[in-house]
Amino acid sequence: MSDHDVDLFVIGAGSGGVRAARIASSYGARVMIAEEYRVGGTCVIRGCVPKKLLVYASRFSGEFEDTAGYGWTVPEPTFHWPALIANVGREVTRLEAAYTTTLERYNVALVKSRAVLEDAHTVRLASGARVHAETILISTGAWPHYGPKIPGIEHAMSSNEAFQLKDLPQRIVIQGGGYIAVEFACIFAGLGSQVTLVYRGENILRGFDDDIREHLRNEMRGRGITVTCGHTVAAIERTGEEFVTRLSDGTTIAADKVMFAIGRRPNIMGLGIENLNVRIHEHGGIAVDEYSRTSVPNIYAVGDVTNRVNLTPVAIREGHAFADTVYGGKPTAVDHSNVPTAVFSEPELGVIGLTEHQARERLDKVDIYKTSFRPMKATLSGRATRVFMKLVVDGSTDRVVGCHIAGPDAGELIQVLGIAVTMGATKADFDATLAVHPTAAEELVTMREKAVSYGRAAAE
Repeated sequence: MSDHDVDLFVIGAGSGGVRAARIASSYGARVMIAEEYRVGGTCVIRGCVPKKLLVYASRFSGEFEDTAGYGWTVPEPTFHWPALIANVGREVTRLEAAYTTTLERYNVALVKSRAVLEDAHTVRLASGARVHAETILISTGAWPHYGPKIPGIEHAMSSNEAFQLKDLPQRIVIQGGGYIAVEFACIFAGLGSQVTLVYRGENILRGFDDDIREHLRNEMRGRGITVTCGHTVAAIERTGEEFVTRLSDGTTIAADKVMFAIGRRPNIMGLGIENLNVRIHEHGGIAVDEYSRTSVPNIYAVGDVTNRVNLTPVAIREGHAFADTVYGGKPTAVDHSNVPTAVFSEPELGVIGLTEHQARERLDKVDIYKTSFRPMKATLSGRATRVFMKLVVDGSTDRVVGCHIAGPDAGELIQVLGIAVTMGATKADFDATLAVHPTAAEELVTMREKAVSYGRAAAE
């Protein structure tokens, strides 16, 4: 018999931890997992799932407006925030129960407790009990970051608290320019709030293709969202029931709520890793090798706590690969290139691969194809919106190395396109694919004229 209580102890029952635990157990490992809050982690409890439900809710206002052009007469709709939040809460509870049932089905022991590392093989629970494990996996995710302390920062909320708001704010200021900030700006605007988005950079969604960043910002402004770039919130003052935010340029904005969504930091505080020589990467996450092993040989880490690619499907893939490597006899390294992703803004974004800027830096020759058009649905609804699509092609090999879409169901489109890009499809392969008409997606296989071509000399 082993001297250890379990073969694997997992700290954190989010998407990555749960996947790792159940796959390891399926290989015959004795597994225990600890979760101090709710099973399901950020994605299920306070992230992807409840947020997507809010996204759906926010889009109905536009759908109601669009019906008139198609001959429908709809009574003036009303929206009830408490009903939405209650329904979302029930769905989250259902999913948490499903995750818990999955762990039980795979004979994974669940401990609802905080867990801290005492040494490389010992975990101490909140009760004081100690569990000895041959291998430990850290999957504690990330937590909202508020940035430098400013006067009144205690009045700001993070996206976590958005799901517990009793009332829909009539006016909200959101600081940030990434996924979370942009998505919540569109959610609140769609539900009827007056939204101001404040971002310190020159444009929202840093790291995305410049064309799609500009397209989304213009679309958001067209939907009534005030997008203020090049500034930050310098102070927040409470005056009665409202808040006054002072920006870095001295201007002030009154609001009912202030949200900070400037990013999340790996959740590593108080885990005990600082006493075990677990190396921390310069970007703040736990440093790991290609198999998610830390600097301590029997301790691994997956998901947002490593700060590699902070997306739920990536955490799940990393958790599965860890279990295959350690318990399945199948060493598996996760490829973090060509990760498709979506931003559930309005309009929705779907992207995979290189941006135009990245391609020009890395490739000898780059061909760009892009198009912008009014979606067919808008011809009768009269809505002022446009779809944008862009392909980035390696001019030397004809391989499609980047695809960027802004428009309805862009997330669904990019999942399918991700298969083609990952397989190494060429522009000729796209061209040879028959179009489905009339669809927006047909534009992806009918773009023939290059918008621009670059050689290495141009990039330099």
